[in-house]
Amino acid sequence: MSEDILDRNLTLEVVRVTEAAAIAASEMMGKGDEKAADQAAVDAMRSALNKLDIKGKVVIGEGERDEAPMLFIGEEVGRGEGPEADIALDPLEGTTITAKGLPNSLSVLAIGSKGSLLHAPDVYMDKIAVGGGLPEAVVDLDATPAENIHSLAKAKNLKPSEIVACILDRPRHAELIAAVRGTGARIQLIGDGDVYGVMATAMAETGIDIYMGIGGAPEGVLAAAALRCIGGQLQGRLVFRNDDERVRAEKVGIADLAAKYTMSEMARGDVIFSATGVTDGAMLQGVKRRGSMTSTHSVVMRSRTGTVRWIKAQQDLERRRLPS
Repeated sequence: MSEDILDRNLTLEVVRVTEAAAIAASEMMGKGDEKAADQAAVDAMRSALNKLDIKGKVVIGEGERDEAPMLFIGEEVGRGEGPEADIALDPLEGTTITAKGLPNSLSVLAIGSKGSLLHAPDVYMDKIAVGGGLPEAVVDLDATPAENIHSLAKAKNLKPSEIVACILDRPRHAELIAAVRGTGARIQLIGDGDVYGVMATAMAETGIDIYMGIGGAPEGVLAAAALRCIGGQLQGRLVFRNDDERVRAEKVGIADLAAKYTMSEMARGDVIFSATGVTDGAMLQGVKRRGSMTSTHSVVMRSRTGTVRWIKAQQDLERRRLPS
């Protein structure tokens, strides 16, 4: 299928989808209700997606059909007219941090031509990522944390103590955190949001040099789509806790359960990625409200052209609710 199917108009329309989800989720910011925040984002994203001129199928979504009433894996979205497309989405990356009013929650969406995105099951994935402009394979999932920190520091002409690693703050990462600290490197622990963590490695303003650790496999595919656009390196390997998760992976077509995936194996061909901030973060500002006026801050990218657009928008929600 031609990579020309994702045209410029669709690139800008995708931003409206993440804007809608972010605005809806922001109404629940700091209210302590994770489920309500996530549901608001899901409802808004689904409604906006169904206005796009695509024949879309969700390949990374809210879960399997019996677990999620909408935006489930396999659900068809869009107007049913236009190109066939794979959809990977997380209407609210960071439900907990949104509910607590903490930084760096996002609404994220990736669209690729049919067959372009890895159909990753909803299991864990071990990941390592760095930004662009570095030697190929400068870090490796099979190397030790110390080896990766020292290799990256050498490539960047820095001391290990000048490297900043981003790691999810989880008990499972106790040994990883200790190993990274043992090199003298600094660490930024995050409570949630490993799509942000991976993207942050490619954006100098975040101060993050490397992302390491185990997070969600669906988030790995979304992060791969983003890095394909802005440049960087990402490796991932599925992590299974039980036989049920292995069966789930086999059902979606994963033949080699121990495979180490590269960025381009998780997101191939032409991909569009959009993220809108829900709460303020190092990369994107969160949704701001003043009366009926709402402002958003988004980034939208396309892998084919390498174009990255930062978009600040204002919307009058009252005017949008008026009948046409």
